[in-house]
Amino acid sequence: MSTITYPSASERAFSPRARLAEIGWARPSFIGLLAITLLLYVWGLDRNGWANAYYSAAVQAGSQSWKAFLFGSLDASNFITVDKSPGFLWVMEISARIFGVNTWSIQVPQALEGVATVGLTYMMVRRWFGPAAALIAGATVALTPVAALMFRYNNPDALLVLLVTGGAYGTLRAVESGRTRWLVLAAFLIGTGFLAKMLQAFLIVPVVTAVYLFFGRPRLGRRIVQLLAAAVTLVISSGWWVALVELWPAGSRPYIGGSQTNSVLELILGYNGLGHITGNENGSVVAAAAGAVSRWGATGWNRLFNTDFGGQVSWLIPAALILFAAAIVYTIAAPRTDIRRAAIILFGGWLLITGAVFSLAQGIIHPYYTIALAPPIGALAGAGGWMLWQRRTHVMSRTVMALALLATVLWANVLLDRSPTWHPELRAALVVFGLPAALLIVVAPLFWRHGLAVLVPIAVVVALAAPAAYSFETITTAHDGALPLAGPTVPGANAFGAGGPGGAGGPGGRTAFVPRAGVPGASPAFGGTIANGGPRGGGGGFLTASEVGSQLKALLQAGAPGYEWVAATIDANSAAGYQLATDDPVMAIGGFNGTDPAPTLAQFQAVVAQGKVHYFIGSGRGMTSGSTSNAISSWVSQHFSSTTVDGVTVYDLTSPLS
Repeated sequence: MSTITYPSASERAFSPRARLAEIGWARPSFIGLLAITLLLYVWGLDRNGWANAYYSAAVQAGSQSWKAFLFGSLDASNFITVDKSPGFLWVMEISARIFGVNTWSIQVPQALEGVATVGLTYMMVRRWFGPAAALIAGATVALTPVAALMFRYNNPDALLVLLVTGGAYGTLRAVESGRTRWLVLAAFLIGTGFLAKMLQAFLIVPVVTAVYLFFGRPRLGRRIVQLLAAAVTLVISSGWWVALVELWPAGSRPYIGGSQTNSVLELILGYNGLGHITGNENGSVVAAAAGAVSRWGATGWNRLFNTDFGGQVSWLIPAALILFAAAIVYTIAAPRTDIRRAAIILFGGWLLITGAVFSLAQGIIHPYYTIALAPPIGALAGAGGWMLWQRRTHVMSRTVMALALLATVLWANVLLDRSPTWHPELRAALVVFGLPAALLIVVAPLFWRHGLAVLVPIAVVVALAAPAAYSFETITTAHDGALPLAGPTVPGANAFGAGGPGGAGGPGGRTAFVPRAGVPGASPAFGGTIANGGPRGGGGGFLTASEVGSQLKALLQAGAPGYEWVAATIDANSAAGYQLATDDPVMAIGGFNGTDPAPTLAQFQAVVAQGKVHYFIGSGRGMTSGSTSNAISSWVSQHFSSTTVDGVTVYDLTSPLS
């Protein structure tokens, strides 16, 4: 197999021909890509309202209290934190301090992080594979449905993906130059990603380490020393906040939400860390069914392609894997330090390891996590496609091009067929244009000299058409609650994963917990659904915020300055709705799931006796028998007078029963 010598990045950057290309179309296309991405991600952004009200309430708290900012507290009186490290909140909280607490100040930073991720992916591919490959890579990321969802949402994943992508770019710059500073920068960005979503940021660490160890320019001993420096940077950048929290006296900081022992180390190693992989999630939503491998659905290699996950991200995974394999074959004889081979292996390893963890994880796994796969899929699509284009005179290369397109068209038809009434003409169009294009890519150069120059752009459009349509459906539909899903409704799909809460095996069925626009029972303000067909007034739908009527809002706000918490209620989403409505702290008993042992009954009795909390709002969902939350609710109902306001039972904690 013949090899091709490519100009270096510096030669391309400073050659007259490269400059003409930059002026002619590359630079304007890059600017256009970013502009279109920004428009897509901010267009109608306010239709999502508070989006994930749980995190919006934490942003509100962080905009009012620097202590809440530091720890990631849900409330400004610093009772309990969110069940994540707070790094992803900091950007939104700074925005809220500048522009006020509203849906735009909270979600526009997420959109900008999405634009930056697309831009970084473009730059990463552009430097070593050229502007055409970079344009394909950036467009693929921008038009991945789950990216169009989460870069318009206030979950932790937007900042996580941006920082990990930056870490990948820094790693490749280190491989290219051999300079320690680039490797240290990559480690710093990945470590900071830990502060956005804990251990998920570290999934790329084995790939980064292996790529630099095998392909870095310096001698082996020097490479090992550089990696040790990067490891120290990783530990410091990810661990400083953990050390601060663990060393801070527990009595003067908020309770660590999601832990059972008020420990951030437990959170990392358990419920919100290794528990995602092992399934050991003490304090999680539900217990695993007897004999089940995972409470969150079947695990296996095909998980990313199933009904729950497939339409979110998998559109170009078959093509990306085909292109990855071809690129490895084409670079197998390259010198050890070949930067393009290093890049391809980094992109492929990033996709395979992250995808494998998501596929085999026995703990909490939600479809929106798969946004982490968008950058490596886009990078492989662009870089691998460019390598085939460079060898387009070879029939084997054209055959691989055709196979990648054919796999994309056929898989898109499978995914689209899961929503059979949603634009069926799109499936027909993909077949009409995609199949002939795949055939002509192989044979057209035999009789049409410039055939590929016409066919390849058509193939790119065909490949991106279905995910683009899904993405457009996503950005034009309102989403809210903890577990949004991209694209049109797919019968049987579940944001928890099959068999988890809200699925066929979970309590209440799908509509009990999964917030989707247009579902009967969804409120115009907060959306979501009616849990088990009952009233939402007390506790929402567990994963959706409580609705607050005008009379209840006025009651809670009356005399609010005299209390540390205007109210207390069971679970964080219930508290978040009241807090956002009143702009005053609300105590979330039991944290996110209502299962954290905070406060204890004695602690709650003490703050009530001290006059620190005004009302207790009855929960609208069941609680585990014997839990701390259940004990507090029972004690309140037995000792304090109640009234019903806007359909909600409210106990006045300053008015005990005689």
